[in-house]
Amino acid sequence: MEINQKSNRKIIVTCALPYANAPLHLGHILEAVQTDIWSRFQNLNNNTCYYFCADDTHGTPVMLKAKELGISPEELIETTKKDHEDTYKLYDIKFDNFYSTHSDENKNYAELIYTKAKKNGFIKKNNINQLYDEKESMFLSDRFIKGVCPKCGAEDQYGDGCSKCGATYDVSEIIDPISTISETIPVYKESEHIFFNLPKQLKTLKNFLMNSNLQEPIKNKLSEWLNDDLKEWDISRDPPYFGFKIPDENEKYFYVWLDAPIGYLASISNWAAKNNLSMDNLWSEKSEYEIYHFIGKDIAYFHGLFWPALLDAAKLKLPSGIFVHGFLTVNGEKMSKSKGTGILAKDFTKICEPETLRYYFAAKLNDKVEDLDLNFDDYVQRINSDLVGKYLNIASRSSSFIKKNNNKISDIIDEKFISEISSETSKIVNLYETRNFSKAVRLIMNLADKSNKYINDNAPWKKDDDEALKIATTALNLFNILTIYLSPIIPNITNNAFKFLNQNNQTFDDVNKRLSSNINEYKPLLKRLDPIIISKEDTMTNNNNFINIDQFNSIDLRVAKIIEASNVDGADKLLQLKLDVGDLGERIVFAGIKKSYKPDKLINKMVILVNNLAPRKMKFGISEGMVLASSNDDDIFLISPDTGATPGLKVK
Repeated sequence: MEINQKSNRKIIVTCALPYANAPLHLGHILEAVQTDIWSRFQNLNNNTCYYFCADDTHGTPVMLKAKELGISPEELIETTKKDHEDTYKLYDIKFDNFYSTHSDENKNYAELIYTKAKKNGFIKKNNINQLYDEKESMFLSDRFIKGVCPKCGAEDQYGDGCSKCGATYDVSEIIDPISTISETIPVYKESEHIFFNLPKQLKTLKNFLMNSNLQEPIKNKLSEWLNDDLKEWDISRDPPYFGFKIPDENEKYFYVWLDAPIGYLASISNWAAKNNLSMDNLWSEKSEYEIYHFIGKDIAYFHGLFWPALLDAAKLKLPSGIFVHGFLTVNGEKMSKSKGTGILAKDFTKICEPETLRYYFAAKLNDKVEDLDLNFDDYVQRINSDLVGKYLNIASRSSSFIKKNNNKISDIIDEKFISEISSETSKIVNLYETRNFSKAVRLIMNLADKSNKYINDNAPWKKDDDEALKIATTALNLFNILTIYLSPIIPNITNNAFKFLNQNNQTFDDVNKRLSSNINEYKPLLKRLDPIIISKEDTMTNNNNFINIDQFNSIDLRVAKIIEASNVDGADKLLQLKLDVGDLGERIVFAGIKKSYKPDKLINKMVILVNNLAPRKMKFGISEGMVLASSNDDDIFLISPDTGATPGLKVK
């Protein structure tokens, strides 16, 4: 579809809120860059587009992280917000406002939306049996429960959704649940909870899916969920919990997924107040603004069903569209601390110019819900070939001929050839609008190839000064057009390019204007990249994961001998081991080694026992320690002492 360049649309965009318990990784930057490119493009295309985000600050993980660090949740989220803002700036992410869900604005909107939904008949109460960690004296939120998916049988799945088959389910359906906080088996405990009547919004949600801008796979998936027994949504949590209390309730808190998307409204409201603007004009039923959310595929369920249902219940405008992207992989693998592919965004800026990552992401992003791989060899090759070897090469090789003329450009240019390049503007605008950034990059680089070919074919180094000046000036006009095309993607590099050309920042309308002033002396705008080598220090691994010598010495490791071993009824992975620990007596330990060892082959085997690990209550009994083992994807290997060690010896 062709896009009217002079449409003067009013647009609000958001990207998903990063969680406030850790630094940003490259996956966060992928989404922020995609949103930022689209937002910048809209503003360069005569539209008004505002870009908002905030930190997602509430919930159990923030509370537990703060407890671990010995600080208050408020201190943690304040420090994290500063770190997030600093990191986004390194990547030229241009938010109109970056805020926090732990704010008066968010509290007010959460209470307003809840109260309206309650008034309109969408709120009810039910007593539920909820998983409770007896050791920690707390109800467990979904992400702190791990078990077997009730739909496909995949193990080690968290909360109310399966990462393997994509199914969603009530957390009570998860098989063999374990508390990830204490590694104990939780018990069920009754509590009264508050629910949002999601099934009541079935018609509204069907209309939303039909009329909003959604990718077809997402629309199909959301439609499947709609047709799969839509359940009421539990929007309350019990203490201890870091969040907002629900009005007129005794010690009940809003579930973080209720107030997190409301953070979009809070950020806009905070910005509007500072700029003397009305929220009625920005986000209300009568608002003229189109509203778009950029998110990852893992939260499509919340944004595509819960969020519009909640907005409609409060009589607020629904999103105009939701744009979903896939996950980021690094060198073909999921981001992982242990494999060295979990790279912190701030650390990556010490390795590479951040704008080159913006370009690489753009060169691979499209309107599909596809995973994107950051391959370092491809990354280096693409930056050196495209940005240095094609785009910037035009300015580098042309500027020397202008410099001979005291940086004065020619009055005569090859308008016909320049028009060939500028005539592609509508195609590029279309590709930006539809988020097909990779196709836009490919087209722009094809035009850069044509521009370099123009210089080669006309060989200014073989011409007299006047003819060489004409060719070089023509080439710099081509470079100016390409700079306009690339400016949403690499704003810092293109800003410096405009300074070299003695131009103010350009819009897409300016592709038909020609350079008319003298240029400045050209200085290299980007160095060629060297091969990228990521060290362990550049991954998510940080000093918080190290222990000191005193902490290590507090671990009591003992030699033990297995005197009995047996299968555990109902357990796929566990064996029950009875251990002789010398003078310390005997221990019963459950070990997840069943796939690698037969019980009768373990008798009299010497192992290493973590002797002072607190006993853990499990479904099958009490485990009184842990035996050490190593593993890979295929096998598990018990760690044994050298010949001669006897039960009870301390390991040093």
